[in-house]
Amino acid sequence: MSKSQSSETMLKQLKQPFDQKFVKFRVGKVSKDGKSALAFAYLDAREVYKRLDDVCGLGGWSSRFIELKDGFICELSIKMPDGEWITKSDTADFTDIESIKGGASSALKRAAAVWGVGRYLYYLPTIWCPINNFKQLTATPQLPKWATPKSIERWEDIAELELDLQEPQDVTSNAEDKKEKIRSLNESTTN
Repeated sequence: MSKSQSSETMLKQLKQPFDQKFVKFRVGKVSKDGKSALAFAYLDAREVYKRLDDVCGLGGWSSRFIELKDGFICELSIKMPDGEWITKSDTADFTDIESIKGGASSALKRAAAVWGVGRYLYYLPTIWCPINNFKQLTATPQLPKWATPKSIERWEDIAELELDLQEPQDVTSNAEDKKEKIRSLNESTTN
């Protein structure tokens, strides 16, 4: 497998949508009549950690926080398949509740979005939902089909097939079948 192919596969896996059960919603702008609000989608930081662990491995990513006057910068580094560490960063303000923990979590999630983790949530259509007297959503919005996971294999499975193609082929293996399976797996990540 070439280094660029494995990096590309890793980045595709980082960008994959999450199962809807892991996507949470919070109240945004409330309507003038107070009966509905914009529903803003977000991920819990724990789901971001899990995605990074699953795709990059336990030792394949790290984060560093730099405290600012009103928040944090999170530098999120990922070890690419060729061994090079690449760092991307983003910032977040302290939050109203658990200001330091909330600010650090927000900065990490934003830095992960720079890598593509959960970035699709920023592109969701405007969703208005009913709210109760406590300004809480009373229904869970449904995500559009394009924002739901596809049935794909893990990138490690694709990488294993690609590695098999580089090995000398024995008489019983069929390289064309493996190439077709790789094409099929890669197409399922883009459809």
